[in-house]
Amino acid sequence: MLKIAWNPAYVLPLPPNHRFPMSKYEVLPQQLLHEGTISEDNIFSPIPLDPIWILRTHDAGYWNKLLTLSLTPQEIRRTGFPLTAELVQREITIAHGTLQCALFAQQHGIAMNIAGGTHHAFTDRGEGFCLLNDIAIAANHLLTERLAQKILVIDLDVHQGNGTAQIFRNENRVFTFSMHGANNYPLHKEQSDLDIGLKDYTADNFYLKTLEVNLNNLLQQVQPDFIFYQSGVDILETDKLGRLSVTREGCKQRDRIVLTTARSNKIPLVACMGGGYSPDFRDIIEAHANTYRLAQEIFF
Repeated sequence: MLKIAWNPAYVLPLPPNHRFPMSKYEVLPQQLLHEGTISEDNIFSPIPLDPIWILRTHDAGYWNKLLTLSLTPQEIRRTGFPLTAELVQREITIAHGTLQCALFAQQHGIAMNIAGGTHHAFTDRGEGFCLLNDIAIAANHLLTERLAQKILVIDLDVHQGNGTAQIFRNENRVFTFSMHGANNYPLHKEQSDLDIGLKDYTADNFYLKTLEVNLNNLLQQVQPDFIFYQSGVDILETDKLGRLSVTREGCKQRDRIVLTTARSNKIPLVACMGGGYSPDFRDIIEAHANTYRLAQEIFF
């Protein structure tokens, strides 16, 4: 059975005209339930994560600043969110959702978090709408508990997974692969194990061929026994922050390539939502929903 992490804490009020589409975390599960892609049995509700697992990834000083709401104004601006206790609890809950998804994926082949993919969170700071790096926290849990030996992070958000790259730069058991817009945020890129920077207006054909060739090569090279997939839909041509020209169908085929690769090679996979900022909200929801529809089709 497909297990999906969702908690009401994923949805927080934000100031008017804030560019982060918080409501997608509420609408997407409703859409999937309404159309029959999932049922209530597919959804589990994570609780806030035990700090012991956060501190295996993030610095104690940074964690304390989050708990005490004592980030500097500059540090708060870098995250893009007003700092509140509710926001910190949201991030802790999302991180637990991804960690629990990793355990479910080992049982069922795949699990998904309707949030997460917070790949701009570093060991000692947050930025770009990310405070805690949920994928890194879950990956470190698998390694610590010896539930995985070699992890592949496939980050296909339009923005480089700079925080994930920094966290694992000295960890040879985690291979970080980021395919992103070369001229997009962040201005300063970290070094992933494999970075592919795409030109502005890259369209379906080149995007999908590049992904397929590199993913096949990585499976041979890395031989992972677990995959984390950051499935941001800000690669869409309609995305106001993306600068690529991938169609909704192209985005769906991207997901099909990743999920089929994991399924055919019997590698457990966790998918996290990542970004999506199209002005037409339907573009965001449909592109994200396609990832869940394909998961049901391919794995179950």
